[in-house]
Amino acid sequence: MKTKTIQLNIKGMTCDHCATSIEKYLDVNGIMDKNVSHKESRAKVTFDEDKISRDKIEKLVNESGQYKVIGISEIKTNSVNKKHLIIIGGGSAAFAATIQAREMGVKITMVNDGLPIGGTCVNVGCVPSKTLIRAAEEVHRAKNGHFKGIETGGQLSNFAKVIEQKKEMVQTLRQEKYINVVKDMDDFRQINGRANIVSTTSIKVNSETIRGDNILVVTGARPHIPNIKGLADVPYLDNESAFELESLPKSIIVLGGRYIALEIAQMFSRLGSKVTVLQRSDRILPAEAEDLTNELTNHLENEGLNIVTGNQFQQVSEQNDNIMVESIVNGKLQRFKSEKIIVATGRTPNTNNLGLDKVGVKLNDKGFIEVNDYLQSSVSSIYAAGDVLGKNMFVYVAAYEGKLAVSNIYSPIKKKSDYTALPWVIFTDPQIAGVGLDEVQATEQKIDYDVSVLPLSYVPRSIAARDTRGFIKLIRNKQTNQLIGARILAPEGSELLMEVATAVKFGITVEQLKEMFHPYLTLSEGIKLAAIGFNKNIKELSCCAT
Repeated sequence: MKTKTIQLNIKGMTCDHCATSIEKYLDVNGIMDKNVSHKESRAKVTFDEDKISRDKIEKLVNESGQYKVIGISEIKTNSVNKKHLIIIGGGSAAFAATIQAREMGVKITMVNDGLPIGGTCVNVGCVPSKTLIRAAEEVHRAKNGHFKGIETGGQLSNFAKVIEQKKEMVQTLRQEKYINVVKDMDDFRQINGRANIVSTTSIKVNSETIRGDNILVVTGARPHIPNIKGLADVPYLDNESAFELESLPKSIIVLGGRYIALEIAQMFSRLGSKVTVLQRSDRILPAEAEDLTNELTNHLENEGLNIVTGNQFQQVSEQNDNIMVESIVNGKLQRFKSEKIIVATGRTPNTNNLGLDKVGVKLNDKGFIEVNDYLQSSVSSIYAAGDVLGKNMFVYVAAYEGKLAVSNIYSPIKKKSDYTALPWVIFTDPQIAGVGLDEVQATEQKIDYDVSVLPLSYVPRSIAARDTRGFIKLIRNKQTNQLIGARILAPEGSELLMEVATAVKFGITVEQLKEMFHPYLTLSEGIKLAAIGFNKNIKELSCCAT
């Protein structure tokens, strides 16, 4: 691989959209990285000379007809062919970093401890939870049809088989998407063991000292166990071990009321457990708007979940093979009893005993690693990515950050992390999906905004399916008419999210969104109707009218 970085001085760019267009023209085989700035009228491009020439790169820009390269200069950089990156961790961020590093000719040593290769998502997080949520949904829908004249029924006949199928899926995906990816990779070494950072560029693992040029810490996070009297003395489950149960508990207490807690609670409830959710805050999902959380609470309670908020936990104990939780609610002592208790009260970082303090890596008050916009820690040779940062703890963000960190380490083109249009989903039913700002955040940023809220009872697809739970909320900047955020509560609401995320990312206006064709009787038509709702009363429109 012959890597080179050049700067193209470009005439004709007038806005960020122009820069984005040029980046698309440069999205071809052989170009490893690019950064285009309309303000500086230039593009920095890193490419493999064995696959593409600088003349071809110049031609890609000039052939657009709108832009013209008026000068090219080479950016001198040290060769990375012999660089050595030490990666501590073995999850999504680690693998995205590994793939990027090999594309840049960097040697990798990956050191993993704790969870098997693949990390949280494939082993104990996203994959097992979402397949079990689907299994529970299948039982629930079989019991609760929406159409007259159709009788259906469903029951959980063998919980152990459901768990066995889940384990098979985890093993398959771990093998195919992680182990197989690196098993024949050149200049890659994997070590199982606990890494200890002994200098700013070296670690010790299994009595072996390994020296590199940079260290990337991607050790993730684990379930946070709150300091409640007696909790440590009872056989509690967390959101990881709960998915390993071989028999379905008759009753469960779930400590916590945020996304992990609610997904687990509804899943077990639909499979047949009697579930009580105990949340410290005065409502579930306290970071979200009340209209969203109140309606979700109603739907969950209608399914039979017992949701108790405003808890002041006093003590947890084990009595006659049951778990007892004593808590003060509305000034009165209450006792809650169940067969099992699941603790889902957040995440804590895997930063202890790594030696970070010895080399001067700064942590925040909760133990997460502090980094700058380029994912560089307080020590210049050490970067970090993923859940160990304590922000945006989603597997796709971890992968994004792992790749970005490596690029910033070894490429002369440095890019800031950007979470402007970060979509997220809570896999309850109905799902909660969001992107961009909500009303509180828009107010904090002093944006002149307004909101359009469309109940699903006005969406033809939902009416036809006889399931009108939820609503679509769009938030726009009144001065620019651009969408700045959305919150969706709907069955499969996540499938609506990317249209709105694209609009937020690229500054698409409400008018442009309204003008796009949305097929009738699709859920996505709800986005168009919500956009129309900024200026018109949906009740007064005929089908497909705008």
